[in-house]
Amino acid sequence: MRGRTAVVLGGSVAGLCAAGVLARHFDEVIVLERDRLPPGAEHRRGVPQSKHPHFLLNSGRRAIGEIFPGFEEALIAAGGLHLMPSMDAAYCDGDGWAPRKSGSMTMIYSSRVLIERVLRDKVRELPSIEIREGVTVTGLGSAGGGTAAGRVEGVEYRDADTDAGYLAADLVVDALGRGSSVIDWLSAAGWSAPPEKTLDAKVTYTSRWYDLPPAGERPGSWWWKHLVITPAQDEGDRPEEHAFLSNFFPIEGDRAIVCMGSWGVRMPRTAEAFEAAADRVRAPAFGRATRTCAPTSEVHLTRSTGNKWRRFDLLDVPPAGLVCVGDSICAFNPFYAQGMSSAARSALILGAMLRDRDALDLGFFRAFLGRQKKSLDVPWMLAMARDQAYDFATGTEVVAAWRRRLAARLSWPIFNAINAASREDAYVERTFAQVFNLDKSLRQMAADPRFWFGIARYKVRQRLGRTVVPGGFDDQRDPPGTDFTGYTRAAKASSAETGLVDA
Repeated sequence: MRGRTAVVLGGSVAGLCAAGVLARHFDEVIVLERDRLPPGAEHRRGVPQSKHPHFLLNSGRRAIGEIFPGFEEALIAAGGLHLMPSMDAAYCDGDGWAPRKSGSMTMIYSSRVLIERVLRDKVRELPSIEIREGVTVTGLGSAGGGTAAGRVEGVEYRDADTDAGYLAADLVVDALGRGSSVIDWLSAAGWSAPPEKTLDAKVTYTSRWYDLPPAGERPGSWWWKHLVITPAQDEGDRPEEHAFLSNFFPIEGDRAIVCMGSWGVRMPRTAEAFEAAADRVRAPAFGRATRTCAPTSEVHLTRSTGNKWRRFDLLDVPPAGLVCVGDSICAFNPFYAQGMSSAARSALILGAMLRDRDALDLGFFRAFLGRQKKSLDVPWMLAMARDQAYDFATGTEVVAAWRRRLAARLSWPIFNAINAASREDAYVERTFAQVFNLDKSLRQMAADPRFWFGIARYKVRQRLGRTVVPGGFDDQRDPPGTDFTGYTRAAKASSAETGLVDA
């Protein structure tokens, strides 16, 4: 054991994952949560983003499985959908509908509220963890703030009856999210505020929940479970909805979350405007699918989407006794689905540190921050690669105009080339899946000669008419359900003769 008591501030995904690793190293772990936690998979005030789609990336899925063995099986048993996106999702990119075929990546689709419910169930199986609900954290107890001997020693709080209290702690974990006041409390106690990296690309997205029709009443064209419509890439005169990134996202209970988002465009807030906008998304199948389903919620809109990284690792004297995880340390543009997985990865790092080190001294926290920084570099670089392309972006990470123009000009063509080459090159497909899932960094991909050789080879074959798997199916029609797994040159010739695909 590394100490008697650890206190976790916040009972969301980040806090629960941290509690799971702390339970192996402390006599008692106390989670302080402001909300009353529902027994089932229900929304709560403290997690407004739960109304929107949430991807649990494979790196996060594995990390949570290490913290809570059986998590994945429990999530599927509770209704989560274990799918292969390349087979179960209809994906519309710049050229049109992509071909359907087997790939290396699988995902579990579910709502955020179901993920949290399953995590809470797992936490409650651990007798050393106590979740105290209806508790508001009001401050930190500390000594020697800002000095090498300084340390966070406890937590001040107020419970639902407005009674004030104090918990002494050997370790405090901040999982209070974007709105955490921990930095203010540290500054008041004498620590320097950490430098912040920020970039806000003015992303807004809007979601509404729907019930799917009964299985026997769904259109015959619905081979897919998930619809993805990427923004149009032409510069012509078109409806602003063509610039939306749109998802028809399947979740448990034969339901879907319909979500539309954009960079710098006002999004619909009313039910009528939402459905009208869905009809104007560039692939008509999206609007048809939305109107075929029965809405079960209001329209939920989010604008709190800026990237922010509080760089505790750059402090000369970081606060001993305190660890920050999840959005309280690094919040991402939610479009990129990195938050839950990054939080779980930080929890694993904390667990490894507690296993390998004997003392919770200043050296422990410096080492943790260094390892956490290396982990957070991976999703941060991905978020910057896209959000730095916009002239209206604001923050410390805004780049020079020439770099914005270069990013805007190259990002979609490179993305399209990767997607196209992935149809016929398993190495390219697998590598990009690893980057998407945070198992490889963008830097590693950029330095991989085999990856770029695969793309270049595909482009040459494409120019010579020697590619095999077709793509770019008409986005004004329903996505084709043909399975192109194992498609051959002979099959292509036969299909061309019958007019099924372009030669």
